[in-house]
Amino acid sequence: MHKDRVERDFSARSEEEQQAFLQETWCDNCQEANLGMQNPREYLYKGVIFIEGECNRCASVVLTELTEDDF
Repeated sequence: MHKDRVERDFSARSEEEQQAFLQETWCDNCQEANLGMQNPREYLYKGVIFIEGECNRCASVVLTELTEDDF
């Protein structure tokens, strides 16, 4: 999958947007919402924008897929 990724600059987003994406999360491992994420990486994959990071509680991968509603 990594070879098909196009890296994007998460820090180019407004501070408000960044904070929303970092705080409004869902962790599949913890099965809980809004635990937050750290070390965000934003990329485009097959026409879809993703923000991926690590859960603040358990450090598992947290993945947010941006939809039209997010823009």
